[in-house]
Amino acid sequence: MLDSMRSLVRKGRAAIPNSPVVVGWAIQQDKSSVIWDAPRPYLRKLPAPASAKSVQLCPAAIDFDSRHFVVDCPVDLHLRFKVDEQRKPVIVNVPGAQGSIRSKHLGNMVHVVAQNEWRHPERPIIQVSTPYIFITDAPVYVNQLPAYLDYHDPPLPGVLIGGRFPADVWPRHLMWAFEWFDVSKDIVIPRGRPWFYVRFEGPDPGRPVRLVEADVKPEVQQYIDSISAVTNYVNRTFSLFDRARSRRPKQLLYPKSR
Repeated sequence: MLDSMRSLVRKGRAAIPNSPVVVGWAIQQDKSSVIWDAPRPYLRKLPAPASAKSVQLCPAAIDFDSRHFVVDCPVDLHLRFKVDEQRKPVIVNVPGAQGSIRSKHLGNMVHVVAQNEWRHPERPIIQVSTPYIFITDAPVYVNQLPAYLDYHDPPLPGVLIGGRFPADVWPRHLMWAFEWFDVSKDIVIPRGRPWFYVRFEGPDPGRPVRLVEADVKPEVQQYIDSISAVTNYVNRTFSLFDRARSRRPKQLLYPKSR
């Protein structure tokens, strides 16, 4: 199986028609990395259809769902927004000492974006850095999407800020960024609940995607580091794609053997 996977990876842009596009994933965090689950294919848990015309047998709906991969929330998030005495925005860990995550460590994960960088002056944006990275040698864009196929109760009081970029040129770590529309309501996301989706698009929209765990080689890590945090130095980072493409190793994706 691994040899056939590597064969697909080597073919890259010239892969067999209708064969899966191979995309690698990796979790790049040493400490407490076990809390982060592997991305998983989206799958609805439904009873057996009562009719041959049931929605769960619709090929268009099945194909749409199958294009999504789920990343689950790694910790119990119960967050509240407030403004402190200095009029600075603050995120509160509502359960406090009774919660499953210590407030100190939650504070290291969750950050409020500088107010002058919000899209709207009354809608705070918070971010959680994730260790997820997606790597491929095929011309594939990765899309980060809200978990809109799953029902959330209570509903989230805002929207995820999605993103789209070429995974074969710009393998960067994903960020969970959330725009908080109604700050009078808490953000509540239990551990293990769908947090966001990733979906991939290439030149041939009919080809399926196969996710494999990637072995990040030293030269690949060096390339990843070279594009890391460039937004701190320049605007319009998409203008750097051509330069990054000229410097990327010939091969980025090496499926991990287990």
